[in-house]
This record gives sequence, C-alpha cells and structure tokens, in this order.
Amino acid sequence: MLETIISPKKAERKPWEMFLIGFIYATLAIFISNFLFLKNHALEQYTGIFILLLTVIFSLPLMYHLIRYEEKKGELIHNEKILIKEHGRALAALLFLFLGFVVAFSILYLVLPTDIANLNFQSQIRTFCLINSRGNIEECIKSITAGSLLVPNNIKEGMNYVASILATNLAVFFNCLIFSLLFGAGAIFILAWNASVIATAIGIFARKSSFGLFGGFARYMLHGLPEIAGFFVAALAGGIIGIAMIRHRNNKKQFFHVLHDSIELISLGLVILIFAAFIEVFVTPLIIPLL
Repeated sequence: MLETIISPKKAERKPWEMFLIGFIYATLAIFISNFLFLKNHALEQYTGIFILLLTVIFSLPLMYHLIRYEEKKGELIHNEKILIKEHGRALAALLFLFLGFVVAFSILYLVLPTDIANLNFQSQIRTFCLINSRGNIEECIKSITAGSLLVPNNIKEGMNYVASILATNLAVFFNCLIFSLLFGAGAIFILAWNASVIATAIGIFARKSSFGLFGGFARYMLHGLPEIAGFFVAALAGGIIGIAMIRHRNNKKQFFHVLHDSIELISLGLVILIFAAFIEVFVTPLIIPLL
C-alpha cells in the first residue's frame, strides 16, 4: 500500500511532497520497531538496525521505479543539458525524501524518553563516535554538544582537512554506486543509514544547545546536504547503468548512450562532493560560533 502513495512522475513534479513521504516512512519505522522489539530483551539492542531496515523496505519500491524512470529518460532524451535538468528533478525528490528521514529521526530522538531514544539509535551513536572519537562515546557526546569542529589554522591545513573528508566521502560515494549497480535501488540502505546517523548527531546537539534543532541542522546539514546530493547522484548513476545492462544487452548503441549519461552523472556527483568538503572545512566553522 505504501508504495502507491506517490509515483515517480508525481515525485519529480512535486518533489517537496517527498519530504512528507520520508517523514512518514521514518516515523512508522520507529514506532513499528518499538512496538515489536523494545519489549524483547534479546532484540532491543538491535532496534536501531530494525528501524533502518523498515525505512529501507518502505523506500525500495519508490527508489526502484524512480531509477527505472530516469533510465528511460536516458533513452529518449539526447540533449545533454535537458537530460541533466531532468535528472535534477529526481535528485530534488530524493533530497526531500532524505530530509524527511532526518527531520523525523531527529525529532523523535528529542521527544522520546532518553532511554528509549538511546536504544532506538544506539548503533547510530556508536557509529558516529567511532568515526569522530575513536569509540569513546562519552567524550564524543561532549564534543557534539560543545560544538567542536575541525577549524584550519591556515590554507595548507585546511586543504589537508578537505583531502581527509573527501577520502571518506569518496568511499561512501563508490559504495553507493556499486550497491545501486548490483542491487538496483540498493544504495537506499547506505543513504538511510547516513540519514539516521546525522539525525542522531543533530538530536544530541539539540538536547544540549539553546538553539535546538535549528542549531543542529545548521551544524550538520550545511555541508551534509550537498554531500548527500553527491551520494544520491552516485545511486542514480549506478542504478541507471544496472538497468541499462539488462535492458540493452543486445543494443550496444543504446547502452553506450545511457552509459555516457551515467558517466556525466558520476562526474557531477564528484564535483558536488568536492564542493561539500570545502563548505565543511571553510564555511561551517565560520557559522557555528554564531550559534
């Protein structure tokens, strides 16, 4: 039933409606997981994984049909500028879906009792802290609430930060590309996971900051949104290539036309990631002290 709420055409025509879809999917995933698993002592520690799994299950049909829809555009539209613009509609729809996930997860992290919220997002907290504080959760949470950031002292140090961030993001980028290539809409798993991790960090920040959710979003989404846009571009490109390999295995001309379109998407995604890394290093640290 849920997969019939919105079609790919409507999603691209009214991408803002995808925000509500993402919000509903993420909210349902949390409440269903809590109802089924929180009272089970053997499974309660895995509630965060079940939340992610349900969010992905809800999103897969739409993601798959959207990728198929974009692949058909690649067959029919031969003007590259028009084609990129058309893919941009799909990207906007997916970004609103992602924002719906993030807002739902972060709000529910704030409004649910602390013990339940920590069980719901235990895996996400550990993942975030493993990346940022080598697994020291208490120190990690303090650093989230204190607003500490990588602030470069000079351009050279800043460029080193940019290179480090890019290395991490490129790994996610190519994982999205490969997952989507092999499993069609498989990249939604990585993207939903990133949404839940970012939302958890926003929720922790908002609980301690006087600026609440606004401060959390300013800290993490200023550079996080273009990063996710880059990842979604990789997911679209991988899915389009995968579908084209199946549909046009006997039509090399058509396949190479779609492949060329996908390579352009991949290039665009890489440019977006570079842009996001510069924002994270050189722009975000200027804004956060104002919060």
